Amino acid sequence: MAELVPFAVPTGCDKTLLVWELSPGPTAEALHRSLFTVFSQFGLLYSVRVFPNAAVAQSGFYAIVKFYSARDARRAQKACDQMPLFQTSPVKVHLSTRHKAVQHQTLALNSSQCQALANYYFGFNGWSKRIIKRWCYHPMSAGVLELV
Repeated sequence: MAELVPFAVPTGCDKTLLVWELSPGPTAEALHRSLFTVFSQFGLLYSVRVFPNAAVAQSGFYAIVKFYSARDARRAQKACDQMPLFQTSPVKVHLSTRHKAVQHQTLALNSSQCQALANYYFGFNGWSKRIIKRWCYHPMSAGVLELV
């Protein structure tokens, strides 16, 4: 079954993973790079954010990983939950469970994010931002193409 991936900031909880039990050893920046490397194998990522655990909790980190595609997020969750990934102890990976009644405004992606999304799903690089030629088809003129 095909999935529609809009050119908009992903807002659905089915596209967001919560990753916790990340070890306290590496820095947040090192964890960000490691998480990006692991999860980008499953699909194009919108964002990876790493946070320290609360002061009352065990030391370490948790992360929020957001995909453009819900299908990619589900595959990543199934493959990575309870796996050590890049550390000695296993991490927990779950789909977000944010309440679905919350409505979010749909925000458009910036041009570089649109270009990255198109390149990823259409399989090539080198999009142009300008129109070189535009042809119009006029059905009343016996199928003649006209340069506009």
